[in-house]
Amino acid sequence: MTRVNLASIIEGHPDDAVAIVSRGKPTSYGALREQVGALRGGLAGLGIERGDRVAIVYANNRFFVVTYLATLGLGAVAVPLNPASPSAELERQLADVGAAVVVVGPTGRDAVAGVDPSGTALRTVVTAGAAGGAARLEDLLEADPAPMVDVAEHDVAVLVFTAGTGGAPKPAVLSHGNLSANLAQVQAHPGRRVDGGDVLLGVLPLFHIFGLNVVLGLGLSAGASVVLVERFDPVASLDTILRHEVTMVAGAPPMYAAWTTLPGANPGAFATVRLATSGAAPLSDEIGPAFQARFGVPIHQGYGLTEASPVVAASPADRPPRPGSIGFPLPGVDVRLVDEEGEDALVGDPGEIWVQGANVFSGYWQDERATAHALTPDGWLRTGDVAVADADGFLYIVDRSKDLVIVSGFNVYPAEVEDALMAHGGVAQVAVVGNPHPHTGETVVAFVVPAAGRHLEEDELIEFCAGRLSRYKCPTKVNFVESLPVGVAGKVLRRQLRSTR
Repeated sequence: MTRVNLASIIEGHPDDAVAIVSRGKPTSYGALREQVGALRGGLAGLGIERGDRVAIVYANNRFFVVTYLATLGLGAVAVPLNPASPSAELERQLADVGAAVVVVGPTGRDAVAGVDPSGTALRTVVTAGAAGGAARLEDLLEADPAPMVDVAEHDVAVLVFTAGTGGAPKPAVLSHGNLSANLAQVQAHPGRRVDGGDVLLGVLPLFHIFGLNVVLGLGLSAGASVVLVERFDPVASLDTILRHEVTMVAGAPPMYAAWTTLPGANPGAFATVRLATSGAAPLSDEIGPAFQARFGVPIHQGYGLTEASPVVAASPADRPPRPGSIGFPLPGVDVRLVDEEGEDALVGDPGEIWVQGANVFSGYWQDERATAHALTPDGWLRTGDVAVADADGFLYIVDRSKDLVIVSGFNVYPAEVEDALMAHGGVAQVAVVGNPHPHTGETVVAFVVPAAGRHLEEDELIEFCAGRLSRYKCPTKVNFVESLPVGVAGKVLRRQLRSTR
């Protein structure tokens, strides 16, 4: 059995080469290896062992990277979580994965402090500067180094919250082999290879699989430099690209839209960029050409999902992108388009994307029912996305068969928002859909049937959600209705609601 640890991606690169830039300060590969080794020792001193779950509630900075690699190096399981999440959401997620330790930065410290540990498996909270009985991250970074452990390809490396084809978010199980395979697959795709001389913009959140594996993982495995940005700002990010001579930019469509429409943007801001890629949501037909006209760089689309570690298909970067296309499958990734009868769709006909390959996950954490729904008995991942293929094998997304809403590249699952709203005593029924939005791609809209005799205000329900969910998941519009449209089987007709403004 092949034994590999994903944390070894930082091994073998020159000691003095810059691995990451965090808050303007570079960290070399030699220094990063020392810090990761020390934190392995520090976490081991807390009793962390193979298979234990370590939650990482940090923004995009050096501490996230060191904690992530140290966790993997011990054979433990990293669980990256959104540091902007409220306490209630973090508490659910920590309980779901049975996290033994949470390592938290300043942004998420108050939210973690509000978590009731009695409903979780938490033993220790680790934070920089430490307060309230937490362990000091700085002390753990001074520990005697511990060696990296051997793991098998199928051993779990990361749990990333997603929801597959529907329902509330659940942790997708990604192994060392899954993540490593996708790195190799991306590197083998035409024009996509990253090398040691590249500088990657690390602005995509590292709690999202796109930022975690496609940017951080790919950059470090290639010996490149990753410039970490803690929050996206159109003006500041353009300055970062120029100042650090970034060569590769990976982003979500709202980022490219913001740059394209930014007044007074320097047309030479992307002069050093040789590859700009877009994923996490569809890129509109208007933004790609407008961005290229303004900055002289084409945008190459890709497609993926958490369960595939994440990249499935990508526009080949050695030729001009085809408008509207997500390209073709990566080497080593098999894709079928399956029609409603379960047969392979003909060229030009729509079919659900099914995926198979070493990058495809083994299932959802301790959820056999959801796993069986996502994976066929012979290992094909049903994505819930519908595409057509042209005669050259290029794919075009035409629909989603799932009720997913994508806000600024982040997945929002209607069931989760509906559950949060139903916790309000004044809500009798609710349905959530996504409506188009010029800046975020989509926005969350709720249709609420008030309980008998109750008067509700829109702002009241939006704020109620904000106490339970991350802001991007909260409705921006609440429509009060007398009833919800349902089909003959009693299922809410979301398509009918989407047409309601």
